[in-house]
Amino acid sequence: MSYLVLARKWRPRAFDQLVGQEHVVRALSNALDTGRVHHAFLFTGTRGVGKTTIARLLAKALNCETGVSSRPCGICSACREIDEGRFVDLIEVDAASRTKVEDTRELLENVHYAPARGRYKVYLIDEVHMLSGHSFNALLKTFEEPPPHVKFLLATTDPQKLPVTVVSRCLQFHLKRLPPSQIAERLAAILAAEKIPAEPAALPLLARAADGSLRDALSLLDQALVFGANTVVEADVRAMLGTIDRGHVARLAECLAAGDGATLVATLRALDEQAPDYDQVLAELAGLLERVALEQVVPGSGGEAATDGALVAALAARLPAEDVQLYYQIALLGRRDLGLAPEPRVGVEMTLLRMLAFRPASGEAPSPAGRNPGGRATPAAPPAPAAQAAAVRPPAGPAASEAGTPDWATLVASLDLSGAARQLAANCTFAGREGDTIRLRLDRRSEALRTPQTEERLGQALARHYGGAVRVVIDREEGAGGGAPTAETPARIEARAAAAEVAATRAALETEPAVRALMDRFGASVAPDTVKPNR
Repeated sequence: MSYLVLARKWRPRAFDQLVGQEHVVRALSNALDTGRVHHAFLFTGTRGVGKTTIARLLAKALNCETGVSSRPCGICSACREIDEGRFVDLIEVDAASRTKVEDTRELLENVHYAPARGRYKVYLIDEVHMLSGHSFNALLKTFEEPPPHVKFLLATTDPQKLPVTVVSRCLQFHLKRLPPSQIAERLAAILAAEKIPAEPAALPLLARAADGSLRDALSLLDQALVFGANTVVEADVRAMLGTIDRGHVARLAECLAAGDGATLVATLRALDEQAPDYDQVLAELAGLLERVALEQVVPGSGGEAATDGALVAALAARLPAEDVQLYYQIALLGRRDLGLAPEPRVGVEMTLLRMLAFRPASGEAPSPAGRNPGGRATPAAPPAPAAQAAAVRPPAGPAASEAGTPDWATLVASLDLSGAARQLAANCTFAGREGDTIRLRLDRRSEALRTPQTEERLGQALARHYGGAVRVVIDREEGAGGGAPTAETPARIEARAAAAEVAATRAALETEPAVRALMDRFGASVAPDTVKPNR
């Protein structure tokens, strides 16, 4: 018993059965119903999106015995013969195997003869870009003055290779790649009609692997049915495609959100036992981060399924938007550089550790370096001198005493803030508090940090600190006479403390006997940019 593959069995028999090419169907239907049918059509697009199918449907509509229309009957002898591929007046040519000019001339010898059975003689030339230049020249004369009973239907995946003289004589239609969601819906409908059990989570895997081609998706579905003994199970599809379980990628993302480097490395090494495609690991992670970013902008739009939606929503709530963007960019760069790594696992491991290393400072770590890749807070810079700390304490008076506020630098270090919102706080000075209003002054050189989002996050962090609603008012600090601000921001205090530590480290280095000997004997000097505090 012969088996008809799904791609052929479910090939559309009418225009209304086509998936995802409504713009082409609308134009062709209007042309057929109004009698404005051009003599040459060019269908372009990637493989498996319906170029040849649409061309055959157009040939059926032109030759249906009930008349030319966008709804051929499908039961007359012409319709049936076209569906079965044996209609004598539909001449299908594979240009890839007939590239010589002699082949084209032989093909065109019969153009001027009337159709044998149908209303029109239809020439369907697939992969037309494979014809030689001389072959196109031979076609051109016929395209300029075609007989009234002839229609040319050209299909190609590479229209850039067609001579402009040919393209200009055709009506051109570009067929779109199908989105995974649309492919998955079509697969579900076919499986339901075939009464084949399938796990819903397996279909998006096939749809994404098809890369925009419905025909490829149906071929993969045939393969999955063979692999799974006439059932479609997510685990079987993943094994067949060599894709990784999204649960592993979810755990990696959760470790990134928690800043847990130790668990992150352990999770990746457990994944290594499955010998995954590491490029796909980064691709899956980038895809997850993209959905998280979308969820943060348009809540409810980032999840592809119920379980995936819950994960995406949880990550969107935990990760600051700037962290998501940073991780996404690092994942893309990691994919680009994966071939340069000593081995793929090392490349992915370093990419993930880079995400943690460049993560903006969290609210728990007073150092701008944030957390190290192991997830432990780096040591804080030495405390500012008493005079510096006093400079940022709230001014004395009823409002300040009522607030009970500690010095602003200490308060900023204790706030649950990260990223740009933390930098905004660190570049402000405390101006006072009146009731539920906290007034700050922003360093004029840090105006770019001030956005509605960063102000809102700073206000939320202060509200959590005080245990009640607060209103934050930020004024621009101009300083006396337009000079430096009257009080120092935590960021400046920290920068000065770091500079003092570097200077102390450099002075200590220069007094080392070995270094001193090199300086005295060879005239060596310490390069300032290379000195780092020994923490």
